[in-house]
Amino acid sequence: MDIDLIKLHNHGVDKLDISSIYSIPDSYYGTTGIKKLENIEVNGYVYLSPSEDDITEEVDSIKCTIKGNMVLEDSISLELVEYPFSIEYDDKIEENCKKNENTLDIFSFLWENIVLEVPLQFTKVTDFSKFRGDGWKLVSENELTNNNNPFSELLDKMKEE
Repeated sequence: MDIDLIKLHNHGVDKLDISSIYSIPDSYYGTTGIKKLENIEVNGYVYLSPSEDDITEEVDSIKCTIKGNMVLEDSISLELVEYPFSIEYDDKIEENCKKNENTLDIFSFLWENIVLEVPLQFTKVTDFSKFRGDGWKLVSENELTNNNNPFSELLDKMKEE
């Protein structure tokens, strides 16, 4: 979805409101692990700010808050779970602007910032007891550091050496 920046570039307005609810198309997800991303709440605006290179030149900038829930696979149970995120953004947006068309591709801008929030691993599992098999079981960090750790003797011997 493109946002028209002509009024901003012609100084017809000081800022353009981009506050709305957006849904990123499925084609963006790729191999990110995101299964669903809808109802992304954006509150903010696009404005012109002085360029770092030349103070007489102005560049497109954006100040906004991006909030929503992404649906991911749980790292342990592989069930779909919601992962909430919130992003504060206040910076230049030169990379996302189609300068020759005076537009901003809001989906590209949102996607570049949301994909940075995807965790490498995420789980809502609290009961690890049902994740076990023949000769193995899943343990929590607390169980691993307790005295019941089957490797504690081995760790002690390694420390002595």
